[in-house]
Amino acid sequence: MVENGVRTAHVLVIGSGGAGVRAAIEASGHGSVLLLSKTIAGKGGCTPMAEGGYNAVLREGDRTDLHVEDTLKGGAYLNDRALVDALVREAPDRVRDLVAWGAVFDVGPGGGVAQRPFGGQQFPRTCYAGDRTGHEMMQTLMDRLALTGVEVIHECAAVELLVEKGQCAGAAALDQDGALGVFLADAVVLATGGGTQVYDISTNSSSGTGDGYALGYRAGAELIDMEMVQFHPTGAVYPYDARGRLITEAVRGEGGILKNSLGERFMSRYDPERMELSTRDVVSRAIATEILEGRCTAHGGVYLDVTHLPRQQIEEKLPVMLEQFLKFGVDIREEPMEVAPTAHHMMGGLRITRECETTVSGLFACGEVAGGVHGANRLGGNALADTQVFGKRAGEAAGKKGKKSGRIDQRAIEAQETRLSAFLDGEVVPSTVARSLRTAMWEGAGIFRTAKELEKTLGVITHLGSLPLKAAGKTNLAECCILQNMLTTASLVVKGALIRKESRGAHVRKDVTQTWDPQASPYGHSYQSLTRSGIETVVKT
Repeated sequence: MVENGVRTAHVLVIGSGGAGVRAAIEASGHGSVLLLSKTIAGKGGCTPMAEGGYNAVLREGDRTDLHVEDTLKGGAYLNDRALVDALVREAPDRVRDLVAWGAVFDVGPGGGVAQRPFGGQQFPRTCYAGDRTGHEMMQTLMDRLALTGVEVIHECAAVELLVEKGQCAGAAALDQDGALGVFLADAVVLATGGGTQVYDISTNSSSGTGDGYALGYRAGAELIDMEMVQFHPTGAVYPYDARGRLITEAVRGEGGILKNSLGERFMSRYDPERMELSTRDVVSRAIATEILEGRCTAHGGVYLDVTHLPRQQIEEKLPVMLEQFLKFGVDIREEPMEVAPTAHHMMGGLRITRECETTVSGLFACGEVAGGVHGANRLGGNALADTQVFGKRAGEAAGKKGKKSGRIDQRAIEAQETRLSAFLDGEVVPSTVARSLRTAMWEGAGIFRTAKELEKTLGVITHLGSLPLKAAGKTNLAECCILQNMLTTASLVVKGALIRKESRGAHVRKDVTQTWDPQASPYGHSYQSLTRSGIETVVKT
């Protein structure tokens, strides 16, 4: 029985981070919009946590073709060129939107938005608000959203997309009391963020459980490049409960340097030209190698040092980092931080068109849940730009979608009711399964991979997926659904890693020997759906 009733709108947006809110703002100009948020809207997800910045070509001397070149090279040439072109061309206008709506960025010497250097880029094009850029953006977006007619529903988790005759028609969702509701719409936008909470150590908030990947997959959408998981080079390594907490790339952008336990500035061995401002995949592998070969700190990391910088620069440009480490008992003005790689961002996701429509009619995707923009490795600063460029595009395209019948097969609702009822009679609590999953993924599908380890990990995931999950009560039903999404997402990552028999970007297969560099790879996107899986081959002309 649907306890929470049936709600209808022209557009349903699922997710309330930077991409989802931007999509809802845009869609609101075309009809009624419902914004469904698993958390308190504007508070969950990665956007408010993002510290580093937003890439846009704004200054004299920078060019869009350079930004495109950097993005393609950084993405190991697996990016969809049309999506990259859209990102680069429209990012400046979207940051201007934010400024016009009241966002306060740092001001540069010429009076415009300040920009700092970030890894893998030929020009300092990363706009920032200290080291709290995402927070500033999110506050601005929420203020703008409040001026629209969008209805926001907080703490309501989508548990299944509803598909009628091959078209997405809405979603079933659980509120905080465990009551099932149905939300019907002419178009649905998935903006659910990433999923690196499937790993033991992650920068993601607790909401980064891969829901959108799993929802889209079960609805029949095709996903690409799910093996491409970015491990941010610098996550905190202690205290224990702070493991993985993001140490922003802005630290290196401001001049921070990496050293091993021997005091060596080791990046000279891995990328002597770009050093600490190499791309994230290169820096992560370098740090992981130093750790694996025994040149690590007492806590199993390496040093990230800013003590050579002026105290005022640290206090003004890195205030969040300073405050965070002071809470750990470390004054970064006087002593180095200890860092190690941490699961951070998923470059793969739902296959989308330039208008952000997936392979399921009426279902759109934007932000981290969509694939193709960042290829095999994302440049720091491109994700926040991604949320605004493709959030706007998805909202506009969804808003222009024509009217549907507004009906759904009752059997789809009954299937969800049966699924939820089974959790009340289950045996294994989700938290136990989640711990086992995260350990298996960290050990078998991390920075360095082999087929043997991946097969073992897939076996663990399959076993965990067979366990009958137990909800202590109705308020725990969503937890069981989310755990199933985590298992699906993890499975897609591992299967993608087995499909791609090459090392490329963030994906390293230690058991594969190849004679090509990324630009000459014979492979394109890996793909997975309910009906097919494989990898595209590239025909060289």
